[in-house]
Amino acid sequence: MFKIENSSKHQHGSGGFGIDILWPGMVQNSYDSGIGAIGRIDQANVKAGTVIPMHPHKDDEILTYMRKGRMLHLDTVGNEEEITDTRLMLMNAGHTFQHEERILGEKGESMQCLQIFIRPSETNLTPQVQFHDFGTPYSDNNWRLIAGPENAPLTFRSQTWIQDTRLAGGGELTLPAVPNDSVVRLLYVFEGAARIGETALSTGESILIEDNEVHTLTAMETTDMVLFTTDPAAKVFRGGMFSGNMRPRL
Repeated sequence: MFKIENSSKHQHGSGGFGIDILWPGMVQNSYDSGIGAIGRIDQANVKAGTVIPMHPHKDDEILTYMRKGRMLHLDTVGNEEEITDTRLMLMNAGHTFQHEERILGEKGESMQCLQIFIRPSETNLTPQVQFHDFGTPYSDNNWRLIAGPENAPLTFRSQTWIQDTRLAGGGELTLPAVPNDSVVRLLYVFEGAARIGETALSTGESILIEDNEVHTLTAMETTDMVLFTTDPAAKVFRGGMFSGNMRPRL
């Protein structure tokens, strides 16, 4: 297991627009800035009233994992939808796609989310947008499947799975079973503090898990965690506009 500190992130924005960017492959001696289909993870904190104007994506699978606040989404395939901490969105950008984000709420409020950039299995797929209302913001003390390649509320077009949980302080939870023996997992602490084995993790930190052993998490306080699972042996397109490889192969 390899811990990824907050110092490994890149900061973007200022004032009421702040994003901490994690390229998970950058922490390793790798030709790839991502890991398998996991291209980039942004933890965003954006004040209400902010508008991110219409901008393009290409060959990105973008999951908006909202934890606080509300956002109005508009796009070039005709959607105008509100995203909340129960109603999440997955944009499968494909060959041509643009969208705009308007952060809703009163003065002094903010939107907090993960913007997750996953790589598709191939380039130039048909653009589409998916929405799913989970009914509750949190999955208390159990893993919940958010998105996957099949039989999931939201569908990725690559071999990638995302699950989440809110673990009560003092509680323990094992990592879920893996879909196959070749996967790599990344456990991300959105907020809180937890321990896996001898490694302590706090808000914004993550750990790369490259084995398929049974690992147990212990929450030091109420902790929101997101688990990324990807199959690095599966077919993946590394040329996405945001999810693509930031380290050209020599």
